[in-house]
Amino acid sequence: MTLVTRRMALLAPIVLAGFPAAAAEPVKIGSKIDTEGELIGAMIIAVLNQAGIPTVNRLRLGNTRIARAALLAGEIDLYPEYTGNGAFFFHVDSDPVWKNAKAGEARVRELDAAQNHIAWLAAAPANNTWGIAVNGDLAAKAKLRTLADFAAYVNGGGKIRVAGSAEFVESAAALPAFQTAYGFKLSQDQLLVLAGGGTSAPEKAAAEGTSGVNATMVFGTDGAIDALGLVVLEDPKSVQMVYEPAPSLREPVLAAYPKIPELLAPIFAKLDEKTLRTLNAKVEVDGQVAAKVAEAWLKANGLLKQG
Repeated sequence: MTLVTRRMALLAPIVLAGFPAAAAEPVKIGSKIDTEGELIGAMIIAVLNQAGIPTVNRLRLGNTRIARAALLAGEIDLYPEYTGNGAFFFHVDSDPVWKNAKAGEARVRELDAAQNHIAWLAAAPANNTWGIAVNGDLAAKAKLRTLADFAAYVNGGGKIRVAGSAEFVESAAALPAFQTAYGFKLSQDQLLVLAGGGTSAPEKAAAEGTSGVNATMVFGTDGAIDALGLVVLEDPKSVQMVYEPAPSLREPVLAAYPKIPELLAPIFAKLDEKTLRTLNAKVEVDGQVAAKVAEAWLKANGLLKQG
């Protein structure tokens, strides 16, 4: 999932629709345009169809702003969204509640139900937020496990060069926030700023040592992390907001199909960070089809019938 995909909600206001009419069959399932959204959306479609709930596939609809606006307008009925985006949907991003997984999930559920008649179901235990990862060899050699370890390494004169987007380097919520919290400062020579907001290019640079790069910005569930042997540094001070994927759906749909929560809960309960990284890698690294990856995982975990 790219930075642009997640944070497009910040770039334009969303016109809120009135209370939608009663849900019509079939249920229109959407997703954002990123790999993770498509994978989770495909899982939702497969499980609902198996339960006899007809669906329309509207996956890979667009960025956050587009998917959210479609939900509010009733153009789609359900899509996976990240809890942390509630901070921007409701213009309360300065509230520290978003740095606590359970509290942030509860807050977005409360706000969206009250203002938009949107229900949020149980979120997955996977935080797809900004982070810093280092080359695996460096992590082992310098014993880097946390951002505190990283700060000590930088401040001690350790050789480091971090690749990332301009927004990661410049946004107060990203690298500057890590630097302030952990007490280190990277010079311009220790940074390689790449065009675009994606993580693929900087992650590859860190893995291969391109231009002296041995660290990179990441999102927590990026598919290439494990494939490239990168080590994501732990953030014990919880600098970043928590972005856990959860089903968001129109309340009339929930009323029409009250079994949806119990059908989706087992899926999301199993989607931890390691699982999502592995599944994303099958698509992004191995080139497999997202729907096939989703189906195979559901069957392997007893959530979809064989055959």
